[in-house]
This record gives sequence, C-alpha cells and structure tokens, in this order.
Amino acid sequence: MTEEIIIAGFGGQGVLSMGKIMAYSGVMEDMEVSWMPSYGPEMRGGTANVIVILSTERISSPIIRSFDTAIILNQQSLDKFEGSVKPGGILIYDGNGITRHPERSDITVYRVDATEEAVRMKSPKTFNMIVLGGFLKVKPVIRLGNVIKGLKKSLPERYHNLIPMNEKALERGMEIIREK
Repeated sequence: MTEEIIIAGFGGQGVLSMGKIMAYSGVMEDMEVSWMPSYGPEMRGGTANVIVILSTERISSPIIRSFDTAIILNQQSLDKFEGSVKPGGILIYDGNGITRHPERSDITVYRVDATEEAVRMKSPKTFNMIVLGGFLKVKPVIRLGNVIKGLKKSLPERYHNLIPMNEKALERGMEIIREK
C-alpha cells in the first residue's frame, strides 16, 4: 500500500501541521513515511503545500508530480493541483472561497465544509482536523487512534488540553464530508 498525498492551501490553515500529524501517525503504524513541505517566505497568508507519502514499502523518492489524493483548501491550490491527481484518485476540498469547483470526471471529488463547521463549533483552529477527519473517512490509511497519538507528538505539551476538541473535530469531519 502506498498513498501519495498533496495538501495545499494558505499558510495559517494548518496545511503543514496536518501533513506532520499524518506522517507521525504513519510512523506509529510502522509505515515508511515522507513529509516534504513547501511554502513561500511570507508563511501566514502565503501559499503552502506539503507532500505526504505513506507506504508499507520503501519510498524511492519524496518528490512526486502526481498524487493519489489532493486535499485542497483554496482556489489557487485547486487551480494548480487538480490536474495532478492520478486518474481514479481523490480530490477533497473545502468549499470556502472556491469560485471554480473541480471539473474532472475521472477522479472522485469530495467536499468538506470545514471552515463553516469550525465556526459552528466555535473552534476555528480545528479547521485542519475537520478536513483530516474527512480524509480518514474516505481513505482510512491510518487509524484514528494513531492520529490522536500523532497529534500529541506534534502539539507542544502546553496545548495537550486541546486534544479532546481536535478529536471531536476529526469526528465531525468524518460526518460532514460529501461526495460531489
């Protein structure tokens, strides 16, 4: 099993931390893992993406140009990466700020309205965990228990009190994701 994933959006949306949590979770499942971030110098508000590869076999290269799954969090990333999803792959996107929706018919497209749900939950910082929960619903390549462990590993200890709220956000993402 190998899952090649691109997560892309604006800096500040939790793109890199979502990828890091996926990577830690994969390590806890004894997978081979690659985490390759890319972001502009302006960070928050600039573009950011991360390539995560989770595999039961050795990973030959962390640099790839086509993906099994794209998790897209803004219009610029949709424009840039929609064509990079392998035929038969998955594209997951948050509808907030999207003006041109995905158009490909050779991939499965899911929408998870994580921005709206994070506002409803009065917890905007859990946006990325809602998206990650949606991903785990459609592609359960890592177990939820290991995602929680990955969250503990990636969050500084002073923020561990937020883990129950993040766990709830993961569950909400699993509930609200919809195929388009």
